[in-house]
Amino acid sequence: MLADEFPGERLAMSDRPRHRLARADLVDLLTRTQRALVRDLGGVLEEEGVTVDQWRVLRALADEERSMGELAGALEMPHATLTRIVDTLVDSAFLYRSQSGEDRRKVSVHVSDPGHAKLDRLESLAAAHERALADRLGPDTVADLSTLLRGLA
Repeated sequence: MLADEFPGERLAMSDRPRHRLARADLVDLLTRTQRALVRDLGGVLEEEGVTVDQWRVLRALADEERSMGELAGALEMPHATLTRIVDTLVDSAFLYRSQSGEDRRKVSVHVSDPGHAKLDRLESLAAAHERALADRLGPDTVADLSTLLRGLA
């Protein structure tokens, strides 16, 4: 059969949506935005020799000790990635591990005194970065984005 024999088929094929590399759907926009924000913040935190993920781990442990499993869940991070990050922070003396008195298989992670001091400096840098972003976007946009993003989480 030739394509000319079925003109309706040709029309139907031309009506099909085509994938465009430049098409920006919601997930793509959110992913690209998240990566850009992390890249920008990473540049700021690099001054202190810390990555964004290391900062996130310190923040998650600032007020309470957690097991590695609890921490991985809270940060939505794979265990292997978290283990590498925690190992680096332990080697830098910003974190330490301890075994549970009740269950020797359970290991908790804590922020050390030098880790709290480092976190204070990181929080100042991150807050200044966020203020600059908020100034650029404006208060109404920040409020709207915050509301919308909380609704997605």
